[in-house]
Amino acid sequence: MREIVMDTETTGLDPYQGHKIVEIGAIELLNHIPTGRTFHKYIDPRRIMPKEAFDVHGLDNEFLKGKPVFKDIADMFLEFIEDSTLVIHNANFDIKFLNHELDSISLKALKKDRVLDTLALARKKFPGSPASLDALSRRFKVDLSKREKHGALLDSEILAAVYLELIGGRQPDLILTSEGGRSSNIRPIGNLTPLSRENPLPERITTSETEAHKTFLKSFSNEALWNKLTN
Repeated sequence: MREIVMDTETTGLDPYQGHKIVEIGAIELLNHIPTGRTFHKYIDPRRIMPKEAFDVHGLDNEFLKGKPVFKDIADMFLEFIEDSTLVIHNANFDIKFLNHELDSISLKALKKDRVLDTLALARKKFPGSPASLDALSRRFKVDLSKREKHGALLDSEILAAVYLELIGGRQPDLILTSEGGRSSNIRPIGNLTPLSRENPLPERITTSETEAHKTFLKSFSNEALWNKLTN
């Protein structure tokens, strides 16, 4: 199963008021395991960056000037995501922007039924609790030390860790290789050593039950395997 965990940064809250996407970040999961494949692009919005948006992601017009516009990266983005499920936090926001940008260059919209919204998933799992990406990261002890400001690719990596916790928990011993493969230092089942109890459980079979069982076994042929094992 292939999934794409992704995030966007924008110049504001509403594409219908002229706001644009300025960054897209996405990472690939296969069977809930990051493969190392990513998609990351900065985009020139060709409009003034509002201070409120800059304060969130730190991307200003000087940095974005000369970066490709959305239509120049649209085909690469669609090729990367293919028909995979899109895992997004507060998905309505990102899908609204993406579909507005796609519509502006006459490309098909992304269907909502292919989107998994981790915000909705978190609210269902923890009703009444804070469900922002920051709050969920703190709940699951996901490292935020590298996150000075929002960034689409970094937030996608954080979201991937949160998402895996939401659906059942990460595998902490699973290690990604630099080639995008994976290795594991999880011990094989055959090497596991059972832990002994500090206080052994009391015997649950009485002496009379043990003797009755021995009498029952003797009623069978002496060639029976269980008789040989109990001799």
